[in-house]
Amino acid sequence: MIITGAASGIGEALAVAFYNATANNILVSDINTSGLNRIAEKINGTAITTDVSREEDVKKMINSSENDIDIYCSNVGIGSYEDFLKITNEQWQKMIDTNLMSHIYGVRHVLPQMLDRGSGHLVFTASAAGLLSQLGSITYSVTKHAVVSLAEWLKITYGKLGIGVSCICPQAVRTAMTAQGAGVAGIDGIIEPDVVANDTLKAIENDQFLVTPHNQVREYIQFKANDYEGWIEGMQNLQEQYIDEIKSVIK
Repeated sequence: MIITGAASGIGEALAVAFYNATANNILVSDINTSGLNRIAEKINGTAITTDVSREEDVKKMINSSENDIDIYCSNVGIGSYEDFLKITNEQWQKMIDTNLMSHIYGVRHVLPQMLDRGSGHLVFTASAAGLLSQLGSITYSVTKHAVVSLAEWLKITYGKLGIGVSCICPQAVRTAMTAQGAGVAGIDGIIEPDVVANDTLKAIENDQFLVTPHNQVREYIQFKANDYEGWIEGMQNLQEQYIDEIKSVIK
């Protein structure tokens, strides 16, 4: 199996959870070599430094595995608040390459072998922002929505061919991304990465698509589906509550 973004946060927690569940042949990757090597040693796994925003790096990582890849955890993402009218094309491209294309590259190169075997499981770390929205960050919202859509399409298209797909959509998780505060995303509390990891392992066992470690997320989805206009108005009201904080961190 492969776990990307494994040097810290959710990726590290996934690696440890799989190891504790007696998974074998865990290959972990990250752009952070020192942190990655620490995790690999901790779980007796194999480390390969990878920039997943580069397809050749992803292809090299997948081809380096000496074993069949039964589970592929695509767990990379970045985000920040920004002023929509000031975002450059380069900033947009960085978010798209990291938050979306990294997942596409992984699937492109790991799915064929899974289809040949007739089995395999793809795990995508998205966000509740991909189901709802992220106030103050259009790039994060758009790319995370795209990841959810990608995962959904793959489940629809290949789910009857032996390919499991799980999409992780938490709100705030205690990671480097929330080290300076979770802002609006922390409205329902910040959970630990191991909570996300344990929920993910259960989802894989049960062939469950949507993983929502914050139970409130499913309630929000239902509200959004039942009353889209009312949901948007509620989000606008929420934005007004946090507008000063959002403006203070926009660069």
